[in-house]
Amino acid sequence: MSDTGGVAAVPVAHPLGRRAAAALSYLCIALATRWFLIGNPVIHIDEQFYLFVAERMRDGALPYVDIWDRKPVGLFLVYAAFAALPGDPVVGYQIGALGAMVATAMVIARLAREIASPAAAWQAGVAYLLFMPAFNSGMGQAPTFYNLPVALAALAVVETVKLPEDRLLIGRGAAIMLLLGLAIQIKYTVLFEGLAFGILLLSRGFGDVWPWRRLFGVALLWMGIALLPTLAVGAWYLHAGHFAAFFDANFVSIFKRGSDGWQAPWRLVKEVAVLTPFWLALFHGASLPGTDPGRHPKSHLVLKVWGLAACTGFMLFGTWYDHYVAPLLVPLCVLAAPALARTGPGQKIWGRLLLGFGAIAGLAVSLYQVKQHGDARQYGLMQAQIQREMHGGCLYIYEGELAFYRTVNACLPTSRIFPNHLNTTIEAAAVGVDPTAEVRRIMASRPDVVVMRAPGQNMHLPNLATRRSVEAALRHDYIRYAEARLGNKRYWLYRPR
Repeated sequence: MSDTGGVAAVPVAHPLGRRAAAALSYLCIALATRWFLIGNPVIHIDEQFYLFVAERMRDGALPYVDIWDRKPVGLFLVYAAFAALPGDPVVGYQIGALGAMVATAMVIARLAREIASPAAAWQAGVAYLLFMPAFNSGMGQAPTFYNLPVALAALAVVETVKLPEDRLLIGRGAAIMLLLGLAIQIKYTVLFEGLAFGILLLSRGFGDVWPWRRLFGVALLWMGIALLPTLAVGAWYLHAGHFAAFFDANFVSIFKRGSDGWQAPWRLVKEVAVLTPFWLALFHGASLPGTDPGRHPKSHLVLKVWGLAACTGFMLFGTWYDHYVAPLLVPLCVLAAPALARTGPGQKIWGRLLLGFGAIAGLAVSLYQVKQHGDARQYGLMQAQIQREMHGGCLYIYEGELAFYRTVNACLPTSRIFPNHLNTTIEAAAVGVDPTAEVRRIMASRPDVVVMRAPGQNMHLPNLATRRSVEAALRHDYIRYAEARLGNKRYWLYRPR
């Protein structure tokens, strides 16, 4: 048994047995750190929204038209696939998320073996599972699903650059670009990693002395394949007569969002601080790559370029929400693997620090989210309070958890149902409608139940104009019939007079 920096690895002789043992160990770690989240319908408002849209799509709703958002339609299709599993759709998408995280950890371990020992590579996969919840990606955030095809593409690039004068390079590159194209349809920021991988593949062709005309032609081919899923979605919307709505939501609205002031740079400071164990691991493990003569020297270059591309994509968007860090974790975990292999006196500390901090931070953030947003029991009580006043009309959640739209199964008073789209100034210019006019129209339609936070609970950069419109309509046309608590927030529920 080898010393792995505090973690004992049980050797398994057969490769298939090793992979099965690794997958089982990763699954056990994922469950041990997330069991209390399974079945909770209010883990994160983004996950609530993705599941809601997926289910309404099954009933015929069209993203960007009937329900507005700027996420690629591929993300909703992923949710739709897992929501179709028998049983509770919440548990269904969470099973899919756990499976995606375990599979990604497996690919991370395989990539890490390019620069570290098998035991250290296994720990790199563990680090991924531990740190994902630390950045609010412990279950079904978008990176949970697109990290897997990106990691597979990275592995394919690593294998491809090892092959000089490869006659199959064009085909291999096409397969890699298709993987990235599918990932782009889950989150558009994958474009940066796709660009980096494309350059690495073209450099392989350049090394094989391809003529410039061939390099240019293959570059166009690979770019076309990477964009093919997105072009197919756009073509479908064009055929359906809704291309303008699709294009504005996917490619224009993001640039119209306002700034959230000091919170964005403060988030970045916190995220860089939480990643400190990675920075230390990368620094202290830097001398290890290349010590194993059985490894190809270009593997480490690919991994470093990948990490740089992921960091570039994260930094350029400027909002720096915590779950935007999740794509960085894949290359960072791989690159940190050499530090996890250190076994000399005083050297084990870096691996222990990385894994220990990840376990504590991930668990703390997950528990904090439950405290913030509530659990299934609280959710059920509030749903019953809403349900008893629904009489075939619409529900309007001005502030709160939008999962109630799904479980109450009421009609929608607006296509802009994500609460922040109408209740914050950040989104006021980006959602394709005048928020104040839209809120007035909603309240004039007299929804059966209106949900908003009780007074005294601060919101960052609220849209005061839409709030005044809601409050005026509530005073004139509604009565407050109940107060509900969900997590650490109190909500007032209103019904028409």
